Amino acid sequence: MAEFTLELNDDQKQIRDWLNGFAKDVMRPAAAEWDEREETPWPVIQEAAKVGIYSLDFYAQQFFDPTGLGIPMAMEELFWGDAGIGLSIVGTGLAAVGVLANGTEEQIGTWIPQMYGDVDEVKVAAFCSSEPDAGSDVGAMRTRAVYDEAKDEWVLNGTKTWATNGGIANVHVVVAVVDPELGSKGHASFIVPPNTPGLSQGQKFKKHGIRASHTAEVVLENARIPGSCLLGGKEKLDERLARARERAKSGGERVKNAAMATFEASRPAVGAMAVGTARAAYEVALDYAMTRSQFGRPIIDNQGIAFQLADMRTQIDAARLLVWRASWMAVTGKPFTSAEGSMSKLYASETAKKVTAQAIQILGGNGFTREYPVERMHRDAAIYTIFEGTSEIQRLVIARTLSGMPIR
Repeated sequence: MAEFTLELNDDQKQIRDWLNGFAKDVMRPAAAEWDEREETPWPVIQEAAKVGIYSLDFYAQQFFDPTGLGIPMAMEELFWGDAGIGLSIVGTGLAAVGVLANGTEEQIGTWIPQMYGDVDEVKVAAFCSSEPDAGSDVGAMRTRAVYDEAKDEWVLNGTKTWATNGGIANVHVVVAVVDPELGSKGHASFIVPPNTPGLSQGQKFKKHGIRASHTAEVVLENARIPGSCLLGGKEKLDERLARARERAKSGGERVKNAAMATFEASRPAVGAMAVGTARAAYEVALDYAMTRSQFGRPIIDNQGIAFQLADMRTQIDAARLLVWRASWMAVTGKPFTSAEGSMSKLYASETAKKVTAQAIQILGGNGFTREYPVERMHRDAAIYTIFEGTSEIQRLVIARTLSGMPIR
């Protein structure tokens, strides 16, 4: 078991500096252009693939870092570069993790390489879970998967929304209902192969922030996929559904709380993204305050500005520490007895919104223009309090964990 430490080792520092260099030299110069275009930055993703950042191997190495700090460190640096481009680079990982967590070895070996493509022709993948009426309330999911035993095929119908890379992905991973009576326990995940008839892109969203990341609806109309595309296989699904039916009769809440542990372990990664965006805005504001003069002196000499910067840096460091603690707890198997994963995501998300707003205030009129990046960073920061569970949901999870109430 790795001991908790606040000091990165030499390998981690080297990776951090390498990522920071890519973010500074490749991502930042392209950030404003792709934000304005509101399109997937394929050339930047290809550059990330060339140097090894856009690959399953890279994220696997960070995921298996025994300290737990590999993923949050990588997320912070990439999103320090730019949140929209950062999400375009890491978005495929959501689908890949879905396959790694639930798929067989054959499925992992078959589909994950197709998610990333290669250096000459990069691909992306999409994880499709949210629906128009089922975001935080996963029990309200309506997309159905019905098994056609005669043809050994699954037939998918429904509409997914807020899907990163939805519709443009080479491979889609879709969560669907197979047994409506079991609520969220009656769900299963499916691979939808490239060019499957019946899958189409619905509305592409024009977003407030993270505009370089493609977000759209995915429409499934009698989309038929081979039986082998059920992640984990039919036998495993039947066994799981049978257990769920038994547990629904007694001890159902225990299962729900166990499921919530998965979300607790993943939320610190989003917190790390928020820390990266907040840090970027803070650095712009600090530099501006030290070089901008009013009334014959740098504006940082004014306590009103200096105290804001002091609070910004303190909040960023506190957010990072919460993220690191939760990440370390996840990798070492420590129980989230106080919903520490949700704590880290909640505090980091709220910090990003607050710090980016303060950065605009420090820059004054310049901060309100697109000539300076804090305007974009503030728009980008808004998403952190919404996706991977809203701040309200995080507070609910924390409160119910502390009180011992069931988390539904």
